[in-house]
Amino acid sequence: MKSLAATIVSIVLCASAASAQSNQMITVTRPGSQPSAAGPAENFTGSVRVDSRFQGTAPARIGGGIVTFEPGARTAWHSHPLGQTLIVTAGVGLVQEWDGPVQDIRPGDIVWIPPGVKHWHGATSANGMSHIAVSEALDGKAVEWMEQVTEEQYRR
Repeated sequence: MKSLAATIVSIVLCASAASAQSNQMITVTRPGSQPSAAGPAENFTGSVRVDSRFQGTAPARIGGGIVTFEPGARTAWHSHPLGQTLIVTAGVGLVQEWDGPVQDIRPGDIVWIPPGVKHWHGATSANGMSHIAVSEALDGKAVEWMEQVTEEQYRR
């Protein structure tokens, strides 16, 4: 049978854990509260803007943002250790996995890229495209950037 001291310690620990959990609150990030960021040239071709970036707080591993590609803009080849989901919100875009066909993507399309799959995505040459990109980090890393997509690969 538990001693009175052990029972009190258990109650205090449970109350402390509940209190710590209740101190976590819902966070609302308003549009425009973060500056837009240009997609860095080493990871993108053309004009790319990233807005509304988000990163979960541990133990969550989720992160992402809204990415807008001007016509002809695209990512470099890359992969994600736990995969990536794209939710196309505007325009007409393209996505391709290594050695696979280029696929059109349009508003309302949800694109799942499995873990470790080498791929790129971006706008068509004539239309811009925006999507919400969501991925999880593994050991603190959410993306592995690789070489740029060549004009030949893009024009397929």
